[in-house]
Amino acid sequence: MFAVSAFPLDESPWIPVLWTPAVQAGSRDRPPLVGLRTLLARSHEISSLAITEPPAYSAFLRTLYAFTARVCALDEDDDGSGVDWSERRLNILDAGRLPADGIDAYFDAWAHRLCLFGERPWMQDPRLAEQCDPARSAGVNKLVPTRPSGNNHAWFTHVQDSDPDPVPAGEAAMSLLTWHYYGPSGRGSARTVGGTASANMKAGPLRGALSYHPEGSTLFETLLAGLLHPDPQVSRTTDRCMWEWEELPDPDAPPPPVQGPCSRLTAVSQHALLLIPAPDDENVVTDAFITWAYRDGRLPRDDPFLVWQISQQGNPYPRPADSRRALWRDIDALLLLEPGGTAQARHPEVFSAPHALEVSDALDRPLAVRALGFEQDGQAKDRQFVAGLTPPVLDRAEQTNPATAPAVGWLRRTGELYGRRVQYAVRRACQLYTHETRPKEADNWAERAAALYWPQAEEEFWSRFHGLDPTGALLVEAGLDRDAARRSFLRIAERAYASVTDPVCHTQRGARAVADAHSELYGGNRRPRS
Repeated sequence: MFAVSAFPLDESPWIPVLWTPAVQAGSRDRPPLVGLRTLLARSHEISSLAITEPPAYSAFLRTLYAFTARVCALDEDDDGSGVDWSERRLNILDAGRLPADGIDAYFDAWAHRLCLFGERPWMQDPRLAEQCDPARSAGVNKLVPTRPSGNNHAWFTHVQDSDPDPVPAGEAAMSLLTWHYYGPSGRGSARTVGGTASANMKAGPLRGALSYHPEGSTLFETLLAGLLHPDPQVSRTTDRCMWEWEELPDPDAPPPPVQGPCSRLTAVSQHALLLIPAPDDENVVTDAFITWAYRDGRLPRDDPFLVWQISQQGNPYPRPADSRRALWRDIDALLLLEPGGTAQARHPEVFSAPHALEVSDALDRPLAVRALGFEQDGQAKDRQFVAGLTPPVLDRAEQTNPATAPAVGWLRRTGELYGRRVQYAVRRACQLYTHETRPKEADNWAERAAALYWPQAEEEFWSRFHGLDPTGALLVEAGLDRDAARRSFLRIAERAYASVTDPVCHTQRGARAVADAHSELYGGNRRPRS
């Protein structure tokens, strides 16, 4: 149906990158797009990926961790050399680049499975060409998350289902990954297997979740920091990536069990897709089939890059992506061994020893944390992309000085306290001003107060955070001045409150409403208990 070697992802330029300042200032070639081989071979010269859509960035990172584990022979605990896994990883870090022989060996062996189109197209199921009705394909508008399809609203582009624009192959590959990890439940293309047609899909493993990744100064450091230490029983012959399967799985059978880090990161999709290239141009995609991967059963949802917390019913669930929530508000759940709180948050597995922290120790500097996600419901509604990057914060400060743990937790809680208070205060002022229980304007006032408060509170948080003593010399809350920090957050709330309410203060009624509600910034007027 397609050329066997159509659009080879290992060689074709399709991955956008940002080069390090040294490379930008030098004479070396620095293309804006690279293939997988070049990406890994020059990862030490790349500062980060330049993928603009957070869910695609998050999904692609997971495949890169698997590629990195393979080319570095860090996909098994014991490689037979007598050197333990952690030391082998640190040896590669000391070498300053990923091993060229490992990169060549892997891509030479698997290049036939790394084509976007062909007999076994990458991360796709070619059987859909026969199992789905060609007259009822999904279309490229549904494939691309930022395009409207059917009756959905437009995000960044205005296109028509009747005459959709083709999608460049590289962009289609990123959309393919987004579907595998963040795709919705609901109805897709009808797929007929064993004489029975069905169109019901299950949600992707990262649907609606926020993903956290350790990040170094180069992509090379980032990839090594994101690797998971395999259990001793893990074998590369059974822990297969999706594109390494000998045979495609039976859609009528339960999903293949996860066997280790590589399958855990790349073979947990609940969706099956097939991209259709233009008849005369393998560099663009003109159609797609999108449907279910397994009729029954569900893969475990235990991703190592998510913050897991406990619902009121006692069930674990990943912290959802929220476009209104700044990344620093999750900082204690990311950094602290025991974050506390009613949600019983558990920080991402990758942030536990011996994972990212070993790389931070070896570099003798903290790593940053990149957050990537998609605010969306379980089915069709996609609301907003979510992304954030902390300063370098990921290290062993809590182990070195245990006093940092309560200090960080207190800073986060206090910043959130005054954020809640200022939003409640402006709502109360609006109620008093309009003499209505639920005035329509109250939501607008609260949103404006939040927009003013949270960015300034974030600056204050990081300023106080970096002032904490990580050495253990200051044993009392790592040197945190609680009174000064509290006053700073309060001043930010006061300024936000004044800015939102000032337009109504020119009337007596407005001035009185604003003055009466002002006390909510300090906790409100509390009636004494009888």
